[in-house]
Amino acid sequence: MSKRIMIVDDAIFMRMKLKDILEKNGYEVVAEAQNGADAIEKYKSERPEIVTMDITMPEMDGIQALKGIKKIDPQARVVMCSAMGQQAMVMEAIQSGAVDFIVKPFETDRVLDALVKAGR
Repeated sequence: MSKRIMIVDDAIFMRMKLKDILEKNGYEVVAEAQNGADAIEKYKSERPEIVTMDITMPEMDGIQALKGIKKIDPQARVVMCSAMGQQAMVMEAIQSGAVDFIVKPFETDRVLDALVKAGR
């Protein structure tokens, strides 16, 4: 059974890389968003089972978007994505309800581990 996933990242290259990893491992990418506001709207319409959320984005960052999605669906499963050196933001994301986080550049095994954890 494939898990329905939404990828949120302002960098198209990162979305493509993550989508490639996910689809090669049996996940279905049902939506992509390039900022937090877009992510909230697409979450409402697509209701993905898991969301991968970049922390640093224009318009609305990943932590604000995480909080917005959690208001819509307290059971939402969100995995944060961050660059190195964003530990404080990662901690805030976990406290705001993120289930795990992955660090860029993406390593396939780590991405899959986080999604398995999020899918529980």
